[in-house]
Amino acid sequence: MLRFIEKCGQRFSIFLAYFILFLITVSAHADETALKKVSFIPHWAPQAQFAGYYVAYEKEIYRKYGIDLTIIEGGPDRLASDYLREGKADFATSWLSTAIQKKAHGVSLVNIAQMVQRSALMLVARKSSGIQKPEDMNGKKVGLWDADYQLQPRALFRKYNLNVCVVPQSFSVNLFLRGGVDIATVMWYNEYHTIINSGLNPDEITSFFFHDYGLNFPEDGIYTMEDTLIKEPELCCAFVNASLEGWKYTFDHPAEALDIMMRYAAQAHLPSNRIHQKWMLERMKDLILPGNSYMPMGMLLPSDYDRVARTLKECGLIDTVPDFAAFYRKCGGQ
Repeated sequence: MLRFIEKCGQRFSIFLAYFILFLITVSAHADETALKKVSFIPHWAPQAQFAGYYVAYEKEIYRKYGIDLTIIEGGPDRLASDYLREGKADFATSWLSTAIQKKAHGVSLVNIAQMVQRSALMLVARKSSGIQKPEDMNGKKVGLWDADYQLQPRALFRKYNLNVCVVPQSFSVNLFLRGGVDIATVMWYNEYHTIINSGLNPDEITSFFFHDYGLNFPEDGIYTMEDTLIKEPELCCAFVNASLEGWKYTFDHPAEALDIMMRYAAQAHLPSNRIHQKWMLERMKDLILPGNSYMPMGMLLPSDYDRVARTLKECGLIDTVPDFAAFYRKCGGQ
């Protein structure tokens, strides 16, 4: 009798263990199915410029907000704005000027968070070339990136009535360093740092920050299509909130963020180093965190929008200015 009771007890214990394991499995599966599958493409390759998104992914912040995220690697062969328009990505980053132009041309995208608050785009020239002011660029060879990244430089050329020779510029600054162009397009957080670490001192370079010439076009913002926002407004806000939390964590833990980005850069076979990525991350903090404490992260100011849109129209790059209320939808914890 005792043996029978012992056997029953052992069987019950085994049954209970399997039952608990079953419940855990079912619960985990339920958590997985509750997550919304979402795709996101930054407008360039993995680097500290996008650290907040990669950190939010690695720290499972998106999952905390109910999102099962796939990050699509961006770059020159994958235009983020095209991926968004063609439905290949649910969310994307893009420059404000690019997005306004596409909106004006009928693409129904919307800005749901403006991350960068001040333009980081620059033109640089060697002082030895005699280029000291915009008028000195006339007739010179200027390296420009393709498509979406030409709006600001072309607005400058029209503003100063400059006739320049445009030369296609790759992601490398080698053409400028070897004298192939007189002027190069660079980002303050990226190519400028590469140039001054390639043997040129800052006092040997004439730097043209676009924001110093009335062309302060804040760049990186988060975009989605209008249909997505209408159908799933909670999802859009969740994506923004998770991204903002990712950026806050990044700025609070820069060493960990750099570890993550160095790993992704290596996976993408990008030539980089930690010192360069650290410079980039520090500059992104300068650009993303507002100088005025009252302004929350991710806000698009009507004055910034109006300045960019009006300049594009004055330069003939768009025919009409899209309505601000149709372009920007405050989303998440901004």
